[in-house]
Amino acid sequence: MNKRSFRLGGPGVLVAAAFIGPGTVTVCTLAGAGYGFQLLWAVILSTVVTILFQEMASRLGIITRLDLTALIKREIQHPIVRLFTLLIVLCSIVIGNGAYEAGNIAGGALGLDTFFSLQSGSFNFTPVVIGTLAFSVLWLGKYKVLERSLVALVGLMSLSFILTAILTRPNISELLKGMFLPTIPENGLIIVLGVIGTTIVPYNLFLHTSLSKSKWSKPSDLKEAKWDTSLSIALGGLVSLAIVISASSLQGTTLANAVDLGKGLAPVYGVFAKYMISIGLFAAGITSAITAPLAAAYVTTGCFGWDSSMSSWKFRGTWVVILVLGVVFASVGFKPIDVIRFAQVANGMLLPVIGCVLVWLCSKDTVLGKYKNKPVMTLISAVMVLLIAALGAKSIWMVIG
Repeated sequence: MNKRSFRLGGPGVLVAAAFIGPGTVTVCTLAGAGYGFQLLWAVILSTVVTILFQEMASRLGIITRLDLTALIKREIQHPIVRLFTLLIVLCSIVIGNGAYEAGNIAGGALGLDTFFSLQSGSFNFTPVVIGTLAFSVLWLGKYKVLERSLVALVGLMSLSFILTAILTRPNISELLKGMFLPTIPENGLIIVLGVIGTTIVPYNLFLHTSLSKSKWSKPSDLKEAKWDTSLSIALGGLVSLAIVISASSLQGTTLANAVDLGKGLAPVYGVFAKYMISIGLFAAGITSAITAPLAAAYVTTGCFGWDSSMSSWKFRGTWVVILVLGVVFASVGFKPIDVIRFAQVANGMLLPVIGCVLVWLCSKDTVLGKYKNKPVMTLISAVMVLLIAALGAKSIWMVIG
């Protein structure tokens, strides 16, 4: 294996940057503060499943030279089934990312507010700073710039959270027990579903397929792509573990987000802990603020058959709308609750649907040929789809309830 295969810095890093957003940080904080090390196994499980599905998505992009939306349009022959699938994709990813973008930007702004506040009356200018940084990276329209920017931010985020976890000096035997002996404590199922749901993100499958076909062009690149996916997402999983471990030191304390975690750690571990957590939250917010509009643009252009190059006006127009809406909502503190609920229902429906489609596509001779899934891989993937289906059903039920 050549040295290039071990180089961290490809589409996998962008995927890791996407799922370690403010939502993941918050859920992992609640998991640690509420249940200590007991739910570390859920982080490991969700990370392994994410690697499995993201590798399939990447392989599809490299071998077929098509994005996932185009493959759905080509391979699903029944017009009603195809239309239903594309509608769920559009509703979940485009509308969903539009609704969640305010949370991404607000999360990054929370981290930045620890260092300086730009609040003026009822309007907060900090989200404008986050939005401007995200806009600058996306507007350049170059994959290399996007890749390097997110690699730097993921590195900063990883360093911040991992150093904080080390500061808390966790009990190693208890930590290992939580990682490898699965238990679901009383009232812990919702947090388990939250950990899995914020890690296995539907839009990342579309994003990964599109970015992989841009990054790599031949079957011989599959090995490098697999290492990129595995190492990057494993690093993302390590960050999630670090957040749970850090929050575990404050078990029993009421925490709402990572900023509260930083404030709670400060009296014991010094003001350094507060700033490290805030830097991590800032990086998590801005990486998701970049990748969510990007995924929405890829899906929209794919559904309508538009040019999906990062410099095309229709592609840019899509992510600009998503980003601007997020900045405005975050700045004025407006929470589009009904839209978010709709997005959660659509997301809950999309998870099992796109999981089935992905496994189906990766098992077809006519799509991947000799690079299709082996029977064992198909079986494992099918079991994971059932898990995802249960997650989707539970998510919809929770929203309705």
